[in-house]
Amino acid sequence: MKSYRKELWFQIPARRGFVNITADIENCLADSGIAEGLCLVNAMHITASVFINDDESGLHADFERWLEEIAPHQPLDLYRHNLTGEDNGDAHLKRTVMGREVVVAVTEGRLDFGPWEQIFYGEFDGRRRKRVLVKIIGE
Repeated sequence: MKSYRKELWFQIPARRGFVNITADIENCLADSGIAEGLCLVNAMHITASVFINDDESGLHADFERWLEEIAPHQPLDLYRHNLTGEDNGDAHLKRTVMGREVVVAVTEGRLDFGPWEQIFYGEFDGRRRKRVLVKIIGE
């Protein structure tokens, strides 16, 4: 069995944002030489997410609105975490809802997606560099 590991770095200029990273992951898969196996894509920061969904701008706006409704950024004193001097209590909750990682089957050298599926990096406390781990195992 072969194993491949790569770190991707992202710096979103806004506090929140979604980036389609499917092409980045496909490039990692091509570099790995693995044709059958599993691909793990993992946000390495506790205020960022990796998830699979449709690449449609209305849906992304819906995510933004919905996440802000269930975990609003303000008022800052809404979160005990912010009493430590942080201002990102909401970002931790948003990450928990959107997920830490995805695992995608690799079949015949391709990511084995369903219709419309794409991989996204979600940022909830941006303006600094953060890592995403790509780990591919198989033959």
